[in-house]
Amino acid sequence: MNALTIVLALFSACANAAASVLMRRAATEIPDGGGGGDRRTGPAVDETPHGRGKDGPATRTADGEGGTVAVRTPHAVKVRRRFWVAGAAMLAVSAVLQASALAVGSLSLVQPLLATELLFTLAMVSIVFRRRPARITCLSFLALAVGLAVFLGAAAPSAGRATAEGARWIPVGIALACLVLVLVGLARLVRGAPRAAVLGLASAVLFAATAALLKEVTGLYQQGLGALASNWTPYATAVTGLAAFGLLQCAFRAGTLVASQPALTLGDALTSVALGWALFGEHIALGVRLVPEAIGIGLLAAGTIGLSRSPAVSGKWDAESAPDASRDPGKAQAERP
Repeated sequence: MNALTIVLALFSACANAAASVLMRRAATEIPDGGGGGDRRTGPAVDETPHGRGKDGPATRTADGEGGTVAVRTPHAVKVRRRFWVAGAAMLAVSAVLQASALAVGSLSLVQPLLATELLFTLAMVSIVFRRRPARITCLSFLALAVGLAVFLGAAAPSAGRATAEGARWIPVGIALACLVLVLVGLARLVRGAPRAAVLGLASAVLFAATAALLKEVTGLYQQGLGALASNWTPYATAVTGLAAFGLLQCAFRAGTLVASQPALTLGDALTSVALGWALFGEHIALGVRLVPEAIGIGLLAAGTIGLSRSPAVSGKWDAESAPDASRDPGKAQAERP
């Protein structure tokens, strides 16, 4: 395996984890005090003159659960926007690092390596949300990451071609579009954590497609800017990437981070392995290596089952604003069963 590819992919995973956590924080942040918003149970009560907060006009929205009302002021909006912009910036950094890794390595290696994002996410969640995940959550994330590492080490994906044959894009594109439409339709039938997981998987398929297109772009770039500008893949990459980004936002709003993140990360990895084989002629080792590959897949399954039973999924520990550090200095809340 190319060491430079691994390093670039790991940095990309770290940046992507930061983007996921920051954007999830933006979707859940309701600041306490300091002119921010607050949550109240029952009918909304306007306690400020003319419906204004300390920082200007306040708006009130109900979350639909028990009459809870969120009062948001301009300060709260600014806080949300800050987290969202920071997350978008980290996503852009991750994309640049990912493109660099794809330029020197295979799709089947780069995208599965991004599953290490799970470990980076776990560490960053503890910092950003000021909460300590339970042991079962840590072990589940670890099993997922280790299982993928074992699988990749045994599979040893080959490099394949720099660009794909043009005729292969049509059937692959149709199959991916149908899969995404089915997943989006399924997401409309469920709520909460299952919906977040399904939408996360749908965005994962589109992110894998974006990565495949991005690899095609890096291959065409070596032929010159003229060949790149006259080809359809750069524009398809932008459209597919924006669609994946939109579904990702829907997944973050549908449920907790731990509900969407495994489907997002692992779905991206496995779909990319399939696309690497179908488009670029990349292969994985078989024969006796099927044994460690099966062990890796078993660890992946165990991690997924463990995560589904984790209190983090039912406890919604990242579905609320982080506790005010000034009121509870030096303390981190742990998720509870």
